Amino acid sequence: VQLQASGGGLVQAGGSLRLSCAASGRIGSIDVMGWYRQAPRKQRELVADITSGGSTIYADSVKGRFTISRDNVKNTVYLQMSSLKPEDTAVYFCKYAGRYNEYWGQGTLVTVSS
Repeated sequence: VQLQASGGGLVQAGGSLRLSCAASGRIGSIDVMGWYRQAPRKQRELVADITSGGSTIYADSVKGRFTISRDNVKNTVYLQMSSLKPEDTAVYFCKYAGRYNEYWGQGTLVTVSS
C-alpha cells in the first residue's frame, strides 16, 4: 500500500487547512485510516482516525476543531482542520492499517503562525 499525502502549508492562527491522503495498492475491505502528527522534540501522536465503517476517534486536543472523513471509492482520507493554533504545528502523517500490516505516508508539514 502506498500513501500520498498533501495539503500542508503555512496558515495563521484561527485559519483552516485540509489534508488529503490517497491510498493505492492492495486495499482491504476492512481497515483504519488516520492522521498522526509529530512536533519538534515530541513523540508522534494520534490526531484522528476513521474505520472503513465510518467510526472515528479524535485526540482531545483537536475535538471540535478537526474533522476526519474518508471516501472509500477513492481510498482517500481527509482531515479538515479549523481554528488552528500554533500548537498544531507539526508534521502530519497519514496511516493505513489493514488486517495484517500498517503503512505510513511521507508526512506533510503544517505550520500555524501566531
